[in-house]
Amino acid sequence: DPILHPYDKTGHGFYNEATGRLLCPVDHDWNNSDVQQYIWDYHPDYRVTAYSWPMFLYDGHYDARNPKDGLFKGKLLLKTFKAIFTSPTSAEHDDPEQTNSNEASAYGHLKHQRIQASGEQLTRCDVAGLLNMKSTQPQAIAYAAVQLHFALSSANSWQIIDDDFNSKVFYNHIIDFFELPPTRDAANEIDEILLWWNR
Repeated sequence: DPILHPYDKTGHGFYNEATGRLLCPVDHDWNNSDVQQYIWDYHPDYRVTAYSWPMFLYDGHYDARNPKDGLFKGKLLLKTFKAIFTSPTSAEHDDPEQTNSNEASAYGHLKHQRIQASGEQLTRCDVAGLLNMKSTQPQAIAYAAVQLHFALSSANSWQIIDDDFNSKVFYNHIIDFFELPPTRDAANEIDEILLWWNR
């Protein structure tokens, strides 16, 4: 695969093996070269829309018989969330337990310390602390997912609609998933996902 350049996204998205695999809807098999061609050609049966879950939302596997297994537990999604709401350095840790307890506030938010020339320490709170976030809510997960989708895409500038994909619809689709469960069992599964995020 070509190197992914951070400032020029030409060749990102579905034109790169790694980013294409992460963006590919779980209903399609990215390993199938025909599927890749259908996506590139905008085949009507292989449209990539906000209503299909991309692979990056999952923890590395997708089971069509149990589509909620691993959903919203993707490693890259978690790293994106941490980079936005706690700190870029916290995103380097795969396990929240790896974070130094001395760096965390009473609510689990990282606080960053700087030492001025005078020797005085200044503590700067992260975004989660500034927003007074006491727990991870669906809106924050959805926001991280939208930002990650854009980062992986080939779009060089932010736009709500990118080909067939609408980021606003994607955000609302995720919120609806969490807030409008169709059954009691689905509500229990959502509770389990949120418990995982707030562990």
